[in-house]
Amino acid sequence: QVQLGESGGGLVQPGGSLRLSCAASGFVFSTYWMYWVRQAPGKGFEWVSSISVGGATTFYADSVKGRFTIYRDNTKNTVYLEGKSLKEHGTGVYFCVKDPAPYTNTKPASPIQRDFGSWGKGTQVTVYS
Repeated sequence: QVQLGESGGGLVQPGGSLRLSCAASGFVFSTYWMYWVRQAPGKGFEWVSSISVGGATTFYADSVKGRFTIYRDNTKNTVYLEGKSLKEHGTGVYFCVKDPAPYTNTKPASPIQRDFGSWGKGTQVTVYS
């Protein structure tokens, strides 16, 4: 069964940095595009970033472009999200998401629903002053 486990969230001051990790199992990790999605308090799901199966292609939401980096290590079945210059509106639960089909970039579109692909439980990121 597909399992995705996020870690690395926590408290960080505005302007600080965090690295989130997502450990994957139960599927051939290297054949799936992966995504990071976040949910701010009281808000819906927001797509943050995408990465291709080999890691060569990445996409970012305008709100994080230039500050966030997504990368993956297929030998470790792990995808990462590094954020720098974090802002208060970056607070929320960050989810690691698997595309529903192999070798496919089904870019999450608003409104994002939890029935899209496979989701981890999420890791809380709190950016505070």
